[in-house]
Amino acid sequence: MRTIGHFVDNEPVAGASGRFGPVWDPATGEQSGRVALASAAEVDTAVAAAARAARSWGTASLARRTSLLFRYRELLTARREELAALITAEHGKVPGDALGEVARGLEIVELACGITQQLKGELSTEASTGVDVASFRAPLGVVAGITPFNFPAMVPLWMFPVAVACGNAFVLKPSEKDPSAALRLAELAAEAGFPPGVLNVVNGDREAVDRLLAHPDVAAVSFVGSTPVARAVQQGAVAHGKRVQALGGAKNHMLVLPDADLDMAADSAIGAAYGSAGERCMAVSVVVAVGDDTADALVARLATRAAAVRIGPGTDPDAEMGPLITAEHRDRVAAYVRGAADQGAEVVLDGTGYAVPGHEAGFFLGVSLLDRVTREMDAYRDEIFGPVLCVVRAASYEEGLELINSSPWGNGSAVFTRDGGAARRFQLDVETGMVGVNVPIPVPVGYHSFGGWKASLFGEHHIYGPDGVRFFTRGKVVTTRWPEPADSGVSLGFPRNH
Repeated sequence: MRTIGHFVDNEPVAGASGRFGPVWDPATGEQSGRVALASAAEVDTAVAAAARAARSWGTASLARRTSLLFRYRELLTARREELAALITAEHGKVPGDALGEVARGLEIVELACGITQQLKGELSTEASTGVDVASFRAPLGVVAGITPFNFPAMVPLWMFPVAVACGNAFVLKPSEKDPSAALRLAELAAEAGFPPGVLNVVNGDREAVDRLLAHPDVAAVSFVGSTPVARAVQQGAVAHGKRVQALGGAKNHMLVLPDADLDMAADSAIGAAYGSAGERCMAVSVVVAVGDDTADALVARLATRAAAVRIGPGTDPDAEMGPLITAEHRDRVAAYVRGAADQGAEVVLDGTGYAVPGHEAGFFLGVSLLDRVTREMDAYRDEIFGPVLCVVRAASYEEGLELINSSPWGNGSAVFTRDGGAARRFQLDVETGMVGVNVPIPVPVGYHSFGGWKASLFGEHHIYGPDGVRFFTRGKVVTTRWPEPADSGVSLGFPRNH
């Protein structure tokens, strides 16, 4: 069986802890490999490599950093099919979805290629007579990233290109469920010419995470995952004096007003709810339809479209949706559908018990559509993270907005309407960090930052974009004077500008 290790100092490293986790092919249900789970000592080795690299990398010229990033971008572009195949093999998403993930990650590499613009400092001459004041951003040193299973290439690419462009060395702890894409990203960085220790990958579980949070040489931690773990990561990092950005879970709502183009709304909701089998932190999991007439017409459209979604393995060129990540997660998602029926929801489509011919052992689940869901039901209250779309009926815009704003999460939301005034009101009123107007998944482009509100984000900074640069650097101000001989003399007074 294939054993997946670590990548430190630009070299593959076998696991030494003796602990391993299974890696599955979700489409077949077969174990395709095992991943080494690092001990605290192995994490220390990776951090030490990063600390050695940071001393010289932090003073490397911007020209050198960006030239390597441009070379890295070209390698990623050339190998995007290979990266997508690794994602499909271990995560299960269909090739088109996997290629889209790589493309969105490449956007941030392109942003990092232009880091010279982001790191430009400021200079004030003659702030006082003969005194100049300059400010600039300096790297932190060693920083770490902890990334989730649902985007094994994209989320790491949201973190380390910006971090290394800013002059930091990086230690990545990817999800142990699908680690191969992250390792390949590191191998390609070495091929592009990044010095040993600038980008390291350590696979592992909680032991590795806890050591990264406690290690005194790790200055900052970037995390994406579930809300309970995000909260714990933030608390652990802060307790050890680190800065942290911890992006948590979501329950994203799509408000559909009576004047909306219902065909467009239905098409958008299907893609946003069932793409990547619903395993996206920006998936639309709740449609709030204003008025029963709107809801009835929309549910009919959703049911027709959802029933036509083609489910299958990544080897099927016609498949639109693949399996879930593990059998346990599939069973957990299915339980919400069954529980919703028991709690009074109308199950319009029931995807539980679905099997793909020839792949009966795969972790497949059909699409489920639940109507007349209320806020007391478990299917509404919890983050399901699967191909389940809930429809909640609201009597008015105000009722729908109150429902969205009362959610403990605040990642993303969307409104579908033809009314510009209503759309403008929604984007000002809604309490989420990312808002779409007739756009169901409002993930910002690379030069804007990604992040939610409330229980969807712990920490001050959003990820990538301007916030990413600020997170991976700290400000420094230098005040300079070159005195003339006549300026000498002792003064105990507080300095004043003149």
